[in-house]
Amino acid sequence: MYAIIQTGGKQYKVAEGDFLKIEKLDAEEGAEVTFDSVLLVNGDAGLKVGAPNLDGATVTATVKAQGRLKKVHIIKFKRRKHHMKKMGHRQYYTEVIITGISA
Repeated sequence: MYAIIQTGGKQYKVAEGDFLKIEKLDAEEGAEVTFDSVLLVNGDAGLKVGAPNLDGATVTATVKAQGRLKKVHIIKFKRRKHHMKKMGHRQYYTEVIITGISA
């Protein structure tokens, strides 16, 4: 059984037991979170597709860790203009483990 959920402006294909790094959520480590924005569920009863979301479908997960990803380096360069700007960014994330899918 798998589902497609939407969180943080992105869509993820998840199944029970999957570890997932998503955009930062305001939740403590060990807390239970519920994703209500379920777009698709494929299980024993067949494929169910929402328009755009499935009514009554939820995916539950447990927060394992909060952290920051590796630094992404950004360089802006204009040739022959003596211009170079170097920046970096580290994105916050929440690591979750999927514990249940209910359609």
